[in-house]
Amino acid sequence: MNNTHAQKHAHDPSAAQEVSEDTPIAETTATNINQSPEAGSDIQYAELNDKYLRLYSDFDNFRKRTLKEKIELSKYASADIIIKLLPVLDDFERAIKAFDTSAESGQALKDGMVLIFNKFLSTLNQQGLEQMRTAGESFDTDFHEAITNIPAPKPEQKGKIVDELEKGYLLNGKVIRYAKVVVGS
Repeated sequence: MNNTHAQKHAHDPSAAQEVSEDTPIAETTATNINQSPEAGSDIQYAELNDKYLRLYSDFDNFRKRTLKEKIELSKYASADIIIKLLPVLDDFERAIKAFDTSAESGQALKDGMVLIFNKFLSTLNQQGLEQMRTAGESFDTDFHEAITNIPAPKPEQKGKIVDELEKGYLLNGKVIRYAKVVVGS
C-alpha cells in the first residue's frame, strides 16, 4: 500500500508541490533547533565563566589571607622565647637598682651589668619588643594590671599610675605582658 501511495505522489504534480512546501518548513525547523543549542551554549558559557571568575576570586582571597597569616605568624613567632627572657630582663633591672643603693665599691661591676643590660635590651628591641610607659600615665586595662589602689598623693594623680611593680611589654604593638601597677584613687 505504501508503494501505491509513493507512486501516486511521484506522478501527481500537486504531491510534488507538497513535498517542496515541506522542505522549507523542515529547514526552518532544523535552523530553529540549531539556534536553540547555540543560545543554550551561550548561557552555559556565561555560567561557566561566572563560576570560573568566582573560583578565581576565592582562590585569590585565599592566597592573600594565607600570605597575611604567614607574615603574622613569622612576626609573632619569637613571642614565646621573648616572654621567657623577660624575667631575665627584670632581674638585670633589679640588680642595677641594688647597686644604686649599695656602696660605690662595685661601680665597675655595675657599669658592666648596665652595658650587658643595654645590649640585651637593644637586641630585644630589634626583634620588635617595646617597654610600656607607665609612670604618671592614666590607668588603661588594655595595657595595665592594677595590683592595688592607694590614696592619690596629689589630686592630679587620681586614676593615674603611681608606681610600677613589673614592667609591661609590647611585641610589634601587641601586648605580651601587662604592666603590674599601683593606681591612685
